[in-house]
Amino acid sequence: MTEIGTDGVPVLRVTDAALAMVLEVRASEDGEDSLALWLEISGSSGDAYTYDMYFQTAADAQPEDWSAAPNGLALVVPSDSIEKIRGSVLDVGEGGLVIENPNHPRAPAAASPAMAGPPADLSGDVAQRILQVLEQQINPSIAAHGGRADLVAVEDDAAYLRLSGGCAGCGMATVTLSQGIEVAIRESVPEIIRVIDVTDHAAGTNPYYEAAKK
Repeated sequence: MTEIGTDGVPVLRVTDAALAMVLEVRASEDGEDSLALWLEISGSSGDAYTYDMYFQTAADAQPEDWSAAPNGLALVVPSDSIEKIRGSVLDVGEGGLVIENPNHPRAPAAASPAMAGPPADLSGDVAQRILQVLEQQINPSIAAHGGRADLVAVEDDAAYLRLSGGCAGCGMATVTLSQGIEVAIRESVPEIIRVIDVTDHAAGTNPYYEAAKK
């Protein structure tokens, strides 16, 4: 495990498995050698923070931001997220990358106006089978890292999920969904071809995963 700290106080620890996974994903980006993995707090869900994790040029970091470069991976945490992330661990769970953060927001975030209205109808057979997969296979696994996946809606061949807790905003959605959650759902519910993450989308904020910011 790589420990990265400021004045001896750890800000973020990255396990070897997480480091290898992030480097593998970064290798598919243009100009990979100039890119850093940026991690910042994007909001909160209940009693847990949500995150925005993306690749951006390391040179864009400001003096007040925190940065480090363990084992060939440049990392940046913007200044307003440092204390909220301090002491966290970036690791790999069965569902993909997860963030174990001992810090919690002071109060649950208010519901976004965009989320107002009646919930989607999840009483259908397909939706119920997806819920069973989430409750029996996915959530028990990622709960150990403070994460949770909830079914938001089912439309045609697509299932829409929202990730919260340690999984929310953990920017490797292509890894998390394709290697964990999506595989489990598609194996058990063949009617579903696409699994789409909608974390933070309704609020008009950053998507769960962004490629390198230009």
